[in-house]
Amino acid sequence: MIDRILDTSPEPEEEKELEITLRPRDFSSYIGQEKLKQNLKLAITASKKRNEPIDHVLLYGPPGLGKTTMASVIANEMGAQIRITSGPAIEKTGDLASLLTNLKDNDILFIDEIHRLNSNVEEVLYSAMEDFKLDIMIGKGPSARSLRLDLPKFTIIGATTRAGALSAPLRDRFGIVHRLEFYSEDEIEQIINRAASILGTNIDKDASKELAKRSRLTPRIANRLLKRVRDYADVNGDGIIDTIIAEKTLKLLEIDENGLDSVDRALLRAIIDNYDGGPVGAATLSALLSEDKQTIEDFIEPYLMQLGLLERTPKGRKVTPKAYKINL
Repeated sequence: MIDRILDTSPEPEEEKELEITLRPRDFSSYIGQEKLKQNLKLAITASKKRNEPIDHVLLYGPPGLGKTTMASVIANEMGAQIRITSGPAIEKTGDLASLLTNLKDNDILFIDEIHRLNSNVEEVLYSAMEDFKLDIMIGKGPSARSLRLDLPKFTIIGATTRAGALSAPLRDRFGIVHRLEFYSEDEIEQIINRAASILGTNIDKDASKELAKRSRLTPRIANRLLKRVRDYADVNGDGIIDTIIAEKTLKLLEIDENGLDSVDRALLRAIIDNYDGGPVGAATLSALLSEDKQTIEDFIEPYLMQLGLLERTPKGRKVTPKAYKINL
């Protein structure tokens, strides 16, 4: 698999602590997603007025748009404790039981990649979300018996990049369901300037605008690019990020003026050169690029389609006439 600076997967371990410091903690510092914030503010205000936990929340949308950050913001606005886990980490019903029984009233349990919960765990979660009861089996065989435990009044916040992969019974148990949208370039520019201020880095307006233009309208990528440009400025300049420093760094990272990196361009070239513009299947592209099929579908193609360079058809992927006009 090719290492990509524009990958929207979470930060590597050594950068997690730094990434956390860049995350906003309340609605006032969370830039963008105005409609989502408006709806959540209403729900939070009503819940606090009734002295109840906020209803279960499902956040979905492309990776890197701030679903985990929004979960933390909700917890802070509610004045609640948040526990963070992921669907694949909850392997057995016992794991879920341990998490739920350790919660307190008004606590929030954030489950990332909730579409990857296994079916047995998911079935136990139904009654926990709906009735705040935990049904567990004790023993095996003829002596097995069911035990129902009372749970505190808690909130589940689920996040997924694939809302369609959630089962209908699980999806229906969320009272608040919202999609996170891609950000505008102006919003990304504000995010970059805010992050630069937190990092103690000077960046001029033109440089932040150039980074915003190439950040694929995604905050995670914007912050990642800012860090790499900051590294270049510290090593090859005086630490100040101007347009020249930004462009030199982006050229080194092979990110063009459209925000495309070498993998994006390789995919488009493969379709144009090898298959006369398509259609071609995702499995074939996966073999050509040595990339996982799901990576292509979830991380590479969405931005190319958003730019109008690629389309998915019943027969496979096709490039658009616009793709022939850019420098690949």
